[in-house]
Amino acid sequence: MRLTEIHVYPVKGARGIALTRSHVLVGGLRHDRRFMLVDEHGKFISQREHRRLALVTTAIDGDALVIGAGEDRARVPLGPEGTAHRRVRIWHDAVDALEVAGEASALVSSFLGSRCALVFMPDQVVRPVDPRYALPQDRVGFADGFPVLLAAQASLDDLNAQLDTPVPMDRFRPNLVVAGGAAFDEDRHERAVVGGIAFRMPKRCERCVVTTVDQATAEVGVEPLRTLARYRRVGNSVYFAQNLVPDAEGEVAVGDAVAYLA
Repeated sequence: MRLTEIHVYPVKGARGIALTRSHVLVGGLRHDRRFMLVDEHGKFISQREHRRLALVTTAIDGDALVIGAGEDRARVPLGPEGTAHRRVRIWHDAVDALEVAGEASALVSSFLGSRCALVFMPDQVVRPVDPRYALPQDRVGFADGFPVLLAAQASLDDLNAQLDTPVPMDRFRPNLVVAGGAAFDEDRHERAVVGGIAFRMPKRCERCVVTTVDQATAEVGVEPLRTLARYRRVGNSVYFAQNLVPDAEGEVAVGDAVAYLA
């Protein structure tokens, strides 16, 4: 098996960036989901409520993050300086964040038609991974719950064979995409090695209505969630892709060998 795609999503919920290589940190891939949009109460905003977030673009230009909404662009530092001074909420976690100065918040607010603020998680802020699935030192940025998400092309092919209209991998917003192996083989193992980096595979990823948002147009349908629910449902949850927690830091690159262990 081989690593065929690497993606980071600098702003949670916004469009991602395809890379040929990336540095794996304890909390996830470098630049992945370190920024987030929050409403006036400090609660995170995602495509679940604002599907037009799929049209908000991101790009890295030197030491700046470029955020695009429609024809307009705003630049913010990849590592904004300052003290984390705003309490924000992501799912059940309340964490400190730095509200990012500049025009980015107003730009995205206007595009979404809803007031929001762009915040950043500085390195000194630690958001632990759910202790039911993690070690005490494990941490995560503004991703839903785990540092890295791996998806397999064979599993997507299996799903698409059951759909009238195939969907692309971006519906699932993975960090790492693997080619080779059997469909859903990633579910049957507890560890993975990508290049020289070892990862634990503690939990399959529960899927939500974001998978029904076309990431190119922001149009919403019922697939692939309806079909997944027919054969990938356990209780009230529907699963696709595998959450990963890195055991060490290092670099991964497209073309790296991938192996599942135990």
